[in-house]
Formats: sequence, C-alpha cells, structure tokens
Amino acid sequence: MRQILIDDLSREEWAVVDNFLKRNARPGPIDGMYWLPLPAELLSATQQEHGDCAPFCCGIELGEAAVAFELLVRSQAKLHCDCIAYATPEQRAFLLAFVDRLVAEERITA
Repeated sequence: MRQILIDDLSREEWAVVDNFLKRNARPGPIDGMYWLPLPAELLSATQQEHGDCAPFCCGIELGEAAVAFELLVRSQAKLHCDCIAYATPEQRAFLLAFVDRLVAEERITA
C-alpha cells in the first residue's frame, strides 16, 4: 500500500492528531479509522463517471504511535471497481496539503 506515514507520535501528539481527525475527517467503521472525502473537482474522469460509487475518500489509519494516510482513492459504495485507483497528482497534492495542515496547526514534531 502506498501511503504517507508519520510515526513516533508521543501520547500527547496522538491525542492531538485524533482530535484533529475527528474535526476534519469522517469516522470510519472501526476505532482509529477515518475517511478524507475528495472534492468533486479533483475526481478523475472515471470517478466522475461512476456517481453510484461515490463518495470517494482516502483512508487514514491512526495506530498506537503513528498515523498513515493512504494514497489509494476508495469508493465508499463498492469494494471493487475501475474507479478505485491510486491518487492522481492533484489528489496527492490535496492529501499532502491536509497532512501539512495537520502538522502545522497541531505542531506535530514526530
């Protein structure tokens, strides 16, 4: 899996990251899992054609001392479809900007 990883989080940083994700992402089906929805204007042509597969999100997993941001754009409606693909350059830039905002706003030093 291709991902952006921030590891070696202290307990305090972990709590701050968890609060940030609760405010800025959607909760997933299990504890520590979050979804970052992609704006419609960033969807690939295939994703735009697959309205029944929307919404499209990147997964975020908050582990014991790390947070991983998946570069796979997933459908929230289907597990297997041609519209599920690794992020385009524009989608990666959106995800990286989200990570940068988290690090800057919450003063993460890990």
